Amino acid sequence: MKFSLATIVLGLTAFASALPQDSTLVARQNQNRPVPRGNCCVAATNLKQDACTAANGQAGRCVPGGNNCGGSLSCVAQSGLTCDNNVIERGKSLCRAKAAGGGLFDGANIIQSLAQAKVN
Repeated sequence: MKFSLATIVLGLTAFASALPQDSTLVARQNQNRPVPRGNCCVAATNLKQDACTAANGQAGRCVPGGNNCGGSLSCVAQSGLTCDNNVIERGKSLCRAKAAGGGLFDGANIIQSLAQAKVN
């Protein structure tokens, strides 16, 4: 039986796509809430600081503001966040998305430091 390289690659691709996309560790971090992928987190489901995978494929967090997500939290890559390990929000360090001009998004507001963030 002959297999071409294309057949082998196609088979491996099919197998990989059948595997779960979200690791058990990440799902546990969100306490069994969905682990979103892309620019926005799941409306009325994900909470601030939930783990997500940003549109660029990097690990990120669900935060208020940063992307145009309507009423949903934004999924922002770690590289686009400013965090304070000394302030805890929903069991994780407080993070907010960086805004142009050096500010930070806190929902519809632009704040200048994490000390001004509304934490819950």
